[in-house]
Amino acid sequence: MVEIAGVAPARFAAVKDAFAASFAAGEELGARFTLVEGGEVVLDLWGGFADRRRTIPWGDRTLAPVFSTTKAVAAVMIARLVDQGRLDYGQTVASVWPEFAQAGKGEVTIEQAISHQAGLPGFPDPMDAGLWADWEAICAKLAAMAPMWPPGAASGYHPVTVGYIVGEIFRRVDGRSIGTAFREDIGGPHGLDLWIGLPAGVEDRVAELQRPSAMPEFGEINAATRAAFLAPWSSAAGKAGADYRRMEVPSTNGYATAEALARLFGAVANDGWLDGDQILSPAMIAELARERISGQDLVLPFVMSWGAGVMRNPPNYPWGPAEQAFGHSGWGGACAFADPERRLGGAYVMNRQGVALMGDARPKRLIELAYAAL
Repeated sequence: MVEIAGVAPARFAAVKDAFAASFAAGEELGARFTLVEGGEVVLDLWGGFADRRRTIPWGDRTLAPVFSTTKAVAAVMIARLVDQGRLDYGQTVASVWPEFAQAGKGEVTIEQAISHQAGLPGFPDPMDAGLWADWEAICAKLAAMAPMWPPGAASGYHPVTVGYIVGEIFRRVDGRSIGTAFREDIGGPHGLDLWIGLPAGVEDRVAELQRPSAMPEFGEINAATRAAFLAPWSSAAGKAGADYRRMEVPSTNGYATAEALARLFGAVANDGWLDGDQILSPAMIAELARERISGQDLVLPFVMSWGAGVMRNPPNYPWGPAEQAFGHSGWGGACAFADPERRLGGAYVMNRQGVALMGDARPKRLIELAYAAL
């Protein structure tokens, strides 16, 4: 039996039992699940192992790669620029990044780009996968690229490229990388163990991944899906992969504890208040969550509803029954969400990766039981 550590009040007994049952069923190697209600941590569970050999216990300082859950953190950072009046969702990307106007992209707006409408889900033509470790080169390729569909006509998930787009928008406005700004403005001051790009000194705390046994089910494969996920050059490889881990790519390169993610999105759910500091205004939180596009995604096999860089809970409901909840899933099962109506934020991280592209059964079960207990 795996020992479950952390804090679980009696009302969350069913959540703790389900968390333990996942380990007993062999569904987990190591994992953590945290809930924040009204700005306070009310549930925090962890257990299992941080390594595949099962010699290093998962602890409260174990970091997990959270992959695309990082996109929700990036969305919060862009929202802060909008909240400060330094950016507008309706302005064009080219207004801050003039080179982006090439190949018919001059009218693509910030909100279209960050809600996966720009038509740049990946590179359709062969390239050296090592190029992903060169920020300037990838941004130049994206600026020059012709969209794979008319921008604004549909969403098509940009698993990696959106991080360069969002990160370059942020850098052009703020002058800092998005990861540096998060660390200096939020992560550091509030003690959030959450990093975009793996900094020196924390590598020994990162959990070792147990990769999934199969590929996700993408449905009917088209050119956009192939460019986004399936081409040999669609992600960093070889030595570039190790270099890439250290890069501040805010689409894929987040490393966090579940507590840090839950505290951040608990703040987003709590009128923006994080330990006495308002990181977003209530009006901005509503604007972040407001639907920008919905319908059949051109890359993912789902009908999707997108806010300004965040997945909205309907119509797939990966984060319980809340109509107003939003957040993001990450490759293998990680997720973070905010529910402003219930002032509830939560996060789940793990190192045994599943194959679900969204709504992994393990966190979904925990979240639904937690809502039943509220």
